[in-house]
Amino acid sequence: MDKLVIEGGKPLSGSIVIQGAKNAALPILAASLLADGTTTIDHVPKLLDIEVMLNILRELGCRAEHSGDTVVLDTEAAHTSHVPESLMGQMRSSIFLMGPLLARFGEVQVYQPGGCAIGERKIDLHLQGLEALGAEIEELGNRIICRADKLYGADIHLSFPSVGATENIMMAAVLAEGRTTISNAAREPEIQDLQRFLNTMGAKIIGAGTDTITIEGVQSLKPCRYKVIPDRIVAGTIMVAAAATRGQVTLQNTNPAHLTSLIHVLRRAGVQIAVDGDIIKVGSASRPKAVERIVTSPYPAFPTDLQSQVMVLLTLADGVSILKETIFEGRLKHVDELNRMGADIRVDLNAAIIRGVPRLYGATVEATDLRAGAALVIAGLAANGKTVVEQVHHIDRGYDRIESMLSRLGARITRNSPVPNNLTN
Repeated sequence: MDKLVIEGGKPLSGSIVIQGAKNAALPILAASLLADGTTTIDHVPKLLDIEVMLNILRELGCRAEHSGDTVVLDTEAAHTSHVPESLMGQMRSSIFLMGPLLARFGEVQVYQPGGCAIGERKIDLHLQGLEALGAEIEELGNRIICRADKLYGADIHLSFPSVGATENIMMAAVLAEGRTTISNAAREPEIQDLQRFLNTMGAKIIGAGTDTITIEGVQSLKPCRYKVIPDRIVAGTIMVAAAATRGQVTLQNTNPAHLTSLIHVLRRAGVQIAVDGDIIKVGSASRPKAVERIVTSPYPAFPTDLQSQVMVLLTLADGVSILKETIFEGRLKHVDELNRMGADIRVDLNAAIIRGVPRLYGATVEATDLRAGAALVIAGLAANGKTVVEQVHHIDRGYDRIESMLSRLGARITRNSPVPNNLTN
């Protein structure tokens, strides 16, 4: 397994262009199945999750090429709606294929998806939504089969504003007969991006970004060319890293409106932030201040995907902060790793009580999930001495060669890959 080796204590400085959003690109790739022909998607990052999705699409019969940050996907030869279990187990986002495959083929067979072990993430809302559109669902152990000769519009209320369920229902409903209304829908920017993509293909959807989305079913969709939005979580990670290392970083190709809650928290911590169009400048020359209370909640509130990164900043703050996680019960596993680096964090149920310390110290730590891994990299950048981050494959699911990205900002970070056995003899 690859490892990241970090020599900490150097402030980040310079300018960086933010990659396309993984969490927008994945459902857009899945939605491409709704139209026969060649769709071109720009600003797609080269990530492990993206490669898994493309491999699944190839297994379904599509031709997919990823050159630079552009994916060219030809769906005309797609001939099966059976998603391989071996690939589905590698990535939770493969569940996005249920809606478009059901709408295109009238049947889809999937398996319980894999992904980061950050807590229980049921897919019951996905299944309930598809059932409401007319699908019959059969669960055989780990296998899920959905069938529908025809889909019909429906009024669907989500008991929780699930991003994945909202997107799956949207993709299935665009080819359903009649009108579908999703109430208590998730409001994330990635859902707005999916709406724009589907409408570019000829769908009739309004309301993404609010809690009510309305879809008027159409007969067919057409291929198109589309550019994915910037990744707000990658941008947020860089912003926190700049603050934690007391650096000065300029981020290009961002959407500051997607980062309002983080900007608010960082300013409360004493970080200087300037916004100019799609450019964000982040600077911090002094020790951050404690933030009394942060609670993760669905967008537009503070995102769970930035909880672990901000926790690193608060470990170095002057005073006591409380960070409460309300989305995933298993998303505080990085606390033990940070404490091994000298942090003073105590967990009480789903809340972390963080008493700031003057400095962190390098250690060998393990990334337990994607965002925890990013947090440990930030901790290594800010710490005194050498930090080794293991289980880097988690980080590769969401960051396009994070070591190259940070090296461009002056970080002393390298990737160590194991030597193949046949080269060691």
